[in-house]
Amino acid sequence: GISPVVGSKKTLINCLNAASFSIFRSLGGKRHEELILPINSSLSVTLHQDQLKTTTTVACSRHFQEDRIWLNGKEEDINQPRIQSCLREIRRLARKRRSDEDLSNDISLAHRVHICSVNNFPTAAGLASSAAGYACLVYSLSRLFGVDGELSLVARQGSGSACRSMYGGFVQWKMGERQDGKDSLAEQVEPESHWPELRVLVLVVSAERKLVGSTSGMQTSVKTSKLLKHRADCVVPGRMEEMISAIQRRDFAAFGELTMKDSNQFHATCLDTYPPIFYLNDISQKVISLVHRYNQHYQDTRVTYTFDAGPNAVIYTLEDHVPEFIQVVRYFFPPETNGGEFVKGLPVGPASLSEDLKTAIGLEPVPKGISYIISTKVCDSGLP
Repeated sequence: GISPVVGSKKTLINCLNAASFSIFRSLGGKRHEELILPINSSLSVTLHQDQLKTTTTVACSRHFQEDRIWLNGKEEDINQPRIQSCLREIRRLARKRRSDEDLSNDISLAHRVHICSVNNFPTAAGLASSAAGYACLVYSLSRLFGVDGELSLVARQGSGSACRSMYGGFVQWKMGERQDGKDSLAEQVEPESHWPELRVLVLVVSAERKLVGSTSGMQTSVKTSKLLKHRADCVVPGRMEEMISAIQRRDFAAFGELTMKDSNQFHATCLDTYPPIFYLNDISQKVISLVHRYNQHYQDTRVTYTFDAGPNAVIYTLEDHVPEFIQVVRYFFPPETNGGEFVKGLPVGPASLSEDLKTAIGLEPVPKGISYIISTKVCDSGLP
């Protein structure tokens, strides 16, 4: 973790933050890259930190020679522009607050910081690690330097989706209209207690880092995809209203259809980018087919999928359907017999599969296609 400093006084701040997954994405473009202002509003859910979390510790000492950062035990470049944006903005806000209120603080703004951040889920694999990481970083720094106020504005400068991870439950990131980005911030739509039956299954296809990062992919899409502009101008505004209404009514069928359509259109935008971006792989496509065939068998939208910038599927369903659907995944993507725990997280009860259901889905099983499943639910952000 953080390098030891012998004989010096250090101030430590520790923080947990849960990952949040997009339902409606702002991925695919920024109208202002430096301020990270999106070209459309977006919506996400924050998941339980017992299953998907970032733990960040920030230490400050007059004996530290420079700012440093470690991610999952490996030192990273502290001079990355987005990390620097967050550090600079927190220090600016701390300086302003002390000047305005004539406050004294044990922590000098000249002191350097050491940051240690650990994810308990795959990093840079399309599973919202940057969102959780930057939200946790900004909150930790704010506690260290005594900064209050709208922290989602600061978190947004690290990772756009991080502003949503500052809140629990169902959260929207309003695109805003101002050039300075002061109205581009996160707002909770409903708390985590709103829809207690909703469950989330993360199907981990690959824990490897994606070949094309979200940021570079977005920049290319803005420059080359005409579908992106149509989506932002003509599709997302109406769908956002429909989605918020579906969540407020706890209408899973409407929620599920809108979620899948948005995921599909996002990846269509990736294909419309030139050169095209491929985040999904063969297993991702088989998961999509499996979900549609499963729903068709029951003539009901029982499960829904969404994919961010990676091949891993995020499945939403209601608590009653979790045991059977996990058995469906286990049957069509048989895990290794000695490969460790296949389902992690919240406990899942037993279920059996009918021959009719297997026949109706009718896909060729792909052994070891899914590495493991994370069973979780909507929760608070984990931030105090």
